[in-house]
This record gives sequence, C-alpha cells and structure tokens, in this order.
Amino acid sequence: MGHRFELPQEATVGVTPEEVWDAIATGPGIDSWYMGRTEVTEGAVRTDFGGFLPDSAVTVSDPPHRFAHASATEDDGRFVAYEFLIEGRERGSTVVRMVTSGFLPGDDWESEYEAMRSGLAMFFATLVEYLGHFHGRTATPVSAFGPPVRDWPDAWSTLHTELGLRPGGDVVGERVAFTPDGLPPVEGVVYFANAQTLGVRAPGALYRFIQGMPGFMIASHHLFTDVAPQGPAWQAWLDRIFSERTSP
Repeated sequence: MGHRFELPQEATVGVTPEEVWDAIATGPGIDSWYMGRTEVTEGAVRTDFGGFLPDSAVTVSDPPHRFAHASATEDDGRFVAYEFLIEGRERGSTVVRMVTSGFLPGDDWESEYEAMRSGLAMFFATLVEYLGHFHGRTATPVSAFGPPVRDWPDAWSTLHTELGLRPGGDVVGERVAFTPDGLPPVEGVVYFANAQTLGVRAPGALYRFIQGMPGFMIASHHLFTDVAPQGPAWQAWLDRIFSERTSP
C-alpha cells in the first residue's frame, strides 16, 4: 500500500539568511549538521554516509530564500524530497523551515517512517544547534556503526549510563561527562533526545547517537576543532559497549 508523507519543521535562529543558506546549501555547511560528507554542485546534492550514497537533484536554488532537492522516483514509487525556506526577520534573526516529503512503498512502511521521523527531528535540531553555537565554522564529520542490537530499550539504557545520564525520562538539558576509549574526556549538555536519537553539545563538538536500521547504534558526530581522525576510536567504543547486547 505504501505511505505518502510530509514532515515540516520550523525554528527561529539568531543568524542572517545568508548564514542559514551557507549551512543548508553548501557541502561544508551540510557536513556540519547533517550526516556523513556532502557535495553540492549546481545540479545535485550527493552525500556519502558509511557507503550509503543518496543522490538528490537540485530543483530550486534561490539564494538566500529557498533551496530544494529530491531523489529520483524508483519503480515502486519511493522518493524523498527536501525543501528549505528562509525568511529574514528583524534584529538579524531568521526563520528557517525544512519540509521533508516523499513516499514509502509497501505494507511495512511504519517502522521506516518512524525511524525517518525521529532522525529528521534530530537532524533539524542539530541544524538549529549548529547555527546557534557554531555558525560560520566547518565541522569534520565522524561516523561509526556499532554491532547489531537485539534489545533497544536495554541498549538505550546502557548508552545513557555510559554517558552519565539517568536511564529513562526526559534528559534534555542534562549534563554529560564520559571518556571514550582512547579519546579526550567529553563534557557537554543534551540538546535533543527522542525515542531513537540523542544529541550532546560540547564546547567543540556535536555528538549524536542514532538508532539505525535494521538494528545497530550509529555514532554520527561533528567536530569543530582540529583533531586526529576519531572514527576507529568511536567504532571500538561502540563495539565495547554493545558487544554483550548483540544478536546471537
């Protein structure tokens, strides 16, 4: 049967429309809040996230007001489209609206839709956090994928404990303090959390943990300081934390 969807999100940020445009319509800008590494050309937006290579055709580019791109429609009707609307307000503030729409095929679209809805909420919250605390700076994205998880409530409880958070309940605004294996200590605050994601803002980074499909924890971070590559260290950290909670 399938499901057609539209997910609008909106926020007011304390930067100019031009600064919002740089964040949503350039490769270095998108690298600083979305996922993986992105290249923006005159006609396409191409992202590389752990070997997953979505490609979207640019359909509207009207700086600094509107930017839109969409994937090709597959034989089963699947597609995803993104539209950003930017409106300047007084005192240097800007309203940014992101609308994600598309179609998910099949009778089992619900779990994919929920994962997409949760992930998009995290990505948009990260965009707002980036514009509020790191705008004008370019991040180095870090991605790592943990082992398969068989019990997600237990996995999230384990992650919360590892980060120094109380398992369960609303953790937004809570302080975080932990030391990943082989990396400097992390101290920050939870800026966003829902049933499938958690984001932490630190002085020089945005750290994110995402419940990936079909079933593994993803670390998808943005580092705003010059540091050595951290992907292998985060991979080892995820492997250690979830090694006893993997599928048989």
